[in-house]
Amino acid sequence: MNIFEFERLLLAEIDDQVAEASDDQLFAGGYLRGHITLAVAQSEIAGRTHVRDVKARVKTSLNQAILSGELNDDDQKLVFAYWNQLLARAEADLS
Repeated sequence: MNIFEFERLLLAEIDDQVAEASDDQLFAGGYLRGHITLAVAQSEIAGRTHVRDVKARVKTSLNQAILSGELNDDDQKLVFAYWNQLLARAEADLS
């Protein structure tokens, strides 16, 4: 799987949950959407085409957001939990 297919899969997972999502899940999904898209674009520009590169860039981007005060403690937990759920679903879809 290339990084663009991975991005499509992650964003589709977010979109598929919108109808049943709680307010917290909608927030986390919307927040992650930007980080995922940015990570894919940065990976492409850098010539990094492995899914692991996108995962690492998303994690780095989230950590930078936390350090800059974008997310309070509760939102951090929510966003990271949702990110881990997305990764688990994406990996299940790959198998």
